[in-house]
Amino acid sequence: EVKFVESGGGLVQPGGSLRLSCVGSGFNFWQHGVAWVRQAPGKDLEQVAGINAGGGTLSYARSVKGRATISRDDAKNTAYLQLDSLKTEDTAMYYCAKDGRWYANQSQGTQVTVSS
Repeated sequence: EVKFVESGGGLVQPGGSLRLSCVGSGFNFWQHGVAWVRQAPGKDLEQVAGINAGGGTLSYARSVKGRATISRDDAKNTAYLQLDSLKTEDTAMYYCAKDGRWYANQSQGTQVTVSS
């Protein structure tokens, strides 16, 4: 059963930084791409960053480009999302998704709240 455990969220002031982590289990982590997706209240799910198997190809949503860095450590079955220069509009629940396909029963998410 595919599962992700996300962590690293919290309350941060505008302009601050956070590093999110997600540990994957139930599949061969190193063979799959991982995406970070987020959902703010009342808004659609948005993929903010993706990394392919091997880590050679990275992608970012326009909303976070230049402020986010996605990475992975296959030895730890872990993907990371570094978020800098945070804005209030980054407030959302952040989840990991195997191969960019998110399912609610696979991850509980980590809450990021940007507020002064």
